Amino acid sequence: REDQHRLWRGQEGILREIQKIWSEVKALREDQRRLWEEVKGLGEGQVRLWEEVRVLREDQRRLWEGQNRLWEEVKALREGQERTWGEIRKLWEEVRGLREDQRRLWEGQQRLWEEVRELRRGQERLWRYVKAGFNELRRALGVAFEDYARSFVEFMLGEAGYPEARVERRIFVKRGEPVEVNIFCEDPLVVGEATTFIKSAEEARREVEKLVERVELVQEELGRKPILTVLAVARAPPEAAKALERIAAEHGIRIILGREIGELF
Repeated sequence: REDQHRLWRGQEGILREIQKIWSEVKALREDQRRLWEEVKGLGEGQVRLWEEVRVLREDQRRLWEGQNRLWEEVKALREGQERTWGEIRKLWEEVRGLREDQRRLWEGQQRLWEEVRELRRGQERLWRYVKAGFNELRRALGVAFEDYARSFVEFMLGEAGYPEARVERRIFVKRGEPVEVNIFCEDPLVVGEATTFIKSAEEARREVEKLVERVELVQEELGRKPILTVLAVARAPPEAAKALERIAAEHGIRIILGREIGELF
């Protein structure tokens, strides 16, 4: 029996060892299961990583393509920049040429102004000589004021673009009576009167009315209106001159005072 007890105890020990082994096997299987799950998770992660790698490579490819396009654009921009700089250099050359031309023009203009000033000085000297000669001729021939007035109107017409216009005295007939218009130009039509002295506003009104009558007579005779109507007055006191200007303006009449004619002649 003692041997039998030892045998049973030995079997119990073996059973305990077997249970330990099965426990370890079970633990190993559990560890193996977790390991496989981890391996499976790693595989899925690896798939995701490869997908991300593929996406990254695709993005990298697009980046390279974009970079290549950028380099092409940069190259084109540089070429355009070179052309632009070439054009700018040409423009600067043209600007320098223009400035040189401008400088020459300014110098030429300065010379022209000098010549103009010299011509004006010569013209002034010539005009003084002519005026002095005209005064001598006037004193010798006894020229009347209305002659001066006609010459002045001719000068005005020449300045207005009628260099061939001739101003003279003309006789018209009204109701069988002769009517003298002592300032008259047919082409262009100009009608006017010259008088030596107006001393008052009343005389100014009478002279204006007389001129208006002559203008109406000429219009009836020729069938057209004058482009200019003038009243030349050799002398008038300041008050009379003011009244004359005011009354004449009402009828569109140009007043020529003696001092204007004196400045010319």
